[in-house]
Amino acid sequence: MSALESAAVPSTPALFRPIAIRGLEIRNRVWVPPLCQYSVTERDGVPHDWHLVHLGAMAAGGAGLVIAEATAVSPEGRISDHDTGLWNDAQVEAWSRITRFIRSQGASSGIQLAHAGRKASVWPEPMRRAGSQPIDEGGWQTVAPSAVAFDGLREPVVLDEPGILAVIDDFRAAARRAVAAGFDVVEVHAAHGYLVHQFLSPLSNLRDDRWGGSLAGRARLLLEIVRAVRDEIGERMPLFVRFSATDWAPGGWDEEQTATVAGWAAEAGADFFDISTGGLVRDVRIPTGPAYQAAHAEFVGDRAGVSVSAVGRITAPAQAEALVASGAADAVMFGKAMMRDPHFALRAARELGAGTSMWPSQYVRARSDLNDGEW
Repeated sequence: MSALESAAVPSTPALFRPIAIRGLEIRNRVWVPPLCQYSVTERDGVPHDWHLVHLGAMAAGGAGLVIAEATAVSPEGRISDHDTGLWNDAQVEAWSRITRFIRSQGASSGIQLAHAGRKASVWPEPMRRAGSQPIDEGGWQTVAPSAVAFDGLREPVVLDEPGILAVIDDFRAAARRAVAAGFDVVEVHAAHGYLVHQFLSPLSNLRDDRWGGSLAGRARLLLEIVRAVRDEIGERMPLFVRFSATDWAPGGWDEEQTATVAGWAAEAGADFFDISTGGLVRDVRIPTGPAYQAAHAEFVGDRAGVSVSAVGRITAPAQAEALVASGAADAVMFGKAMMRDPHFALRAARELGAGTSMWPSQYVRARSDLNDGEW
């Protein structure tokens, strides 16, 4: 696994050592992954006060990097009609307010650019119903590499060559807007069964043209998106890719293919790989448990020689510290743990003896070391 530049004294817990990626230094390795909120009730893709408070609380709570939810590069790329987007200037302006606040708290901001493909046009949570959202009730026709429906959803239309090139252009334009909105990191969503993952997996990509067939063909869309995004964001801005390391299904996408394509993506301009699993097919057996996906992150990092983050059932500071200190991961993503406690990073710093420098000045009087010693 590559060792990213770290500036800290040896006594600093590994989880709280700064990490430098291209022109960005992130203050620690306690990161927030994209967490879909399904809260754009105006259905216009514009984030609002909920997103500011949701993401801002985690920044004020000590996180090093806060990545905004899967944000669609086009209206038809949304998972639901309550998703955020980055396809117009009104969305840029709204996101700018959020990135300014995150930066004011000493944290870095990221955005995950996404297209849901065949898993688009579903009912938003918490009003989720079975099946696709009907077109006459706000839904839309979905697209995919092949006419293979996700179980329970409508059959997608196959993307032709102009359609695929339009998707790449949409990612390019969204990356340009991400820079304008003040984000520090851009992540390409190639996981969880959404469009880029659909192209990667042989279970959902049955094409025999240059966008399918061999691993190189199935990876072509991702690599073209990475190149396009890199062109837009310049040389100093970090570019992440999120992978599902396995479909958990026979004959599907797996960690060997993930490691190979991660290496290709690094050559194309990606810097860091956010490793999750699953999402392409329903009803698979996933052996969940504490840190159950971390071994996949370590495998990809070691095999491809790239930097990775781990995510999934990592809930204790000591557990995360062990992953980073051992070199199994370069950072840890805390999803539900952060939703339960937006100040998780401050608590982790206390438990690991990392100091109190991340505390917002407004909250200093509440520090446990100045009061009763209890969190």
